[in-house]
Amino acid sequence: MAASEMMMKKGGSGPPPCAACKLLRRRCVPDCVFAPYFPSDQPHKFSSVHKVFGASNVSKLLQELPEHQRSDAVSSMVYEANARIRDPVYGCVGTISCLQRQVDALQQQLAMTQAQLVQLKMGQFTSTSQASSSTDDLLPPPPNINVGASPSLWSC
Repeated sequence: MAASEMMMKKGGSGPPPCAACKLLRRRCVPDCVFAPYFPSDQPHKFSSVHKVFGASNVSKLLQELPEHQRSDAVSSMVYEANARIRDPVYGCVGTISCLQRQVDALQQQLAMTQAQLVQLKMGQFTSTSQASSSTDDLLPPPPNINVGASPSLWSC
């Protein structure tokens, strides 16, 4: 028997239950607080949120928020839940910390590169003003520019 035939026999001809109601094995009512944010075709979203926060807590949170803020709250919960599943201790704070270390390292690299650029420009300026110097004295030593970041910089 096809799924649509089984649905007709059970008396259900409406839309499929949301991912939350499907996972919780309950009937999805028309005013379900989860339905707008956890569609049936994205069960992974509610699964991770449920695993980390619990359905009751998510339901309470969504009901306490004004409707215009609920979508952003769900997006944040899904992001944090996925981060907590990947890193149970630090969650998204671990990711933020890693990204901050990358920013710091890249800012240091940029400062060093800018300093080397100033050195090169100053070397060119002095070389044109000192025409009597030998060619070895005209150019500063070649800069040690590391264009690519070390592989450990990108591993979070």
